[in-house]
Amino acid sequence: MLEEPARPLLRQRNFLALFGGQLISISGERLTLAALTGLVMVHTRNFSNAGQSSLLLWLLGMAQLLPVLLFSPFVGAWVDRWDLKRVMVVSDTLRALIVALIPVCYLATHSVWPVNLLVFTLFTCNVFFLPAKSAITPEVVPAPSLLLANTLLAAAGIAGTVIMGLSGWAVDHWGWGPVLYINAATYLVSVLSLLLIRYRPVDRHATLAPVSMARYSREVTEGWRLVRSTPVLILPLVALAAVWAGGGFAFVAGNQHIQRAAGQGAAAVQRMTVLMAVVGVGAAFGIWWVNTRGRALPRYLVLTLGLALATVGLAGFALSSRFAVFAAAALLVGLGASPLFVLPETMLQEGTELRQRGRVFGARDFLMRLMLLAGQTVAGLATPLIGPGPTMLVAAGMIALVAATIFVMGRRIQPPRPAGGSRATAG
Repeated sequence: MLEEPARPLLRQRNFLALFGGQLISISGERLTLAALTGLVMVHTRNFSNAGQSSLLLWLLGMAQLLPVLLFSPFVGAWVDRWDLKRVMVVSDTLRALIVALIPVCYLATHSVWPVNLLVFTLFTCNVFFLPAKSAITPEVVPAPSLLLANTLLAAAGIAGTVIMGLSGWAVDHWGWGPVLYINAATYLVSVLSLLLIRYRPVDRHATLAPVSMARYSREVTEGWRLVRSTPVLILPLVALAAVWAGGGFAFVAGNQHIQRAAGQGAAAVQRMTVLMAVVGVGAAFGIWWVNTRGRALPRYLVLTLGLALATVGLAGFALSSRFAVFAAAALLVGLGASPLFVLPETMLQEGTELRQRGRVFGARDFLMRLMLLAGQTVAGLATPLIGPGPTMLVAAGMIALVAATIFVMGRRIQPPRPAGGSRATAG
């Protein structure tokens, strides 16, 4: 089923099909977010009514978040029973259809309620797609290349995010409707790419008990018990939780702190753009390091170092108002955070059997979105009381505490295993 391990990843048919599909569909997904904002802007006549605009944007955000919080804890048991490739193909096919229906429904009703319902359904498809994608990667990639494969898939997400910088231009010049049709086409291209994957699922239906509500509930419970009781899964999940919670703090308090220091107008926007680019540079070096020198270190130590760098970066943001310090802090945040996205993914894949991965990654998606929401909520409550700078210091302290916890837990439960196996090449 797997291709020759010595062959560079980007020359392996299975991984190239998975990577290409992800790059294209993620790019289209970023266009959708901009197009939906453009739809709300048109509906509210350029946000002329601030109260109505804020409410509609909040509802749109809830339509994207609620499927993860409502369904992710439970869908993993179904994903574990199904053909993973088929789950991805069906999910992307449905996403193409749903995205294409959004402009049709809005133009027919001139109401945002059908749009919110379609967006809710769209992100429900994501709830199935993401665990299946994480679960299938170790099945189509040789074990020595798994860390590099997750790195490249994360890079596809970063590249897709870069597209978001062009999405505003696309919506301004073509309109939100045509941009949504483009996104529907990207999902169909992703489907074609995924169909090229040579994947033969393990036939487990003969050994699985027939589906019943009692059996399904038991399988869901088993998945959560596995997550709670397996130390090699707890370690990466705790590290990821700290990153997502810290991201929630940074989104609320960090943006305000940087904007206050930078002032108003175009200069502030330009400085924010520069800082995001510096984070990207730091992330690139961090990903390079974890795939080269970082492979020689125990994984818990790599996680600890990443969290420590993120702590110093957040503290730098909090304690200064100088742009040069902000740039240095952004570099540290990128360096520290990037390994914390690719290494835990690999650890979770290696720490679970195929028949359990859907439940584990469904739990991951639920817990990470929950931590993001918790970080945003705490920061939203704390910032008016103590200010954005001290709130960022609270986030830095929280991440430092998690780093210490990871270090202590890692030394107890994990042997001094390097961060990656034998070195693999991308192409």
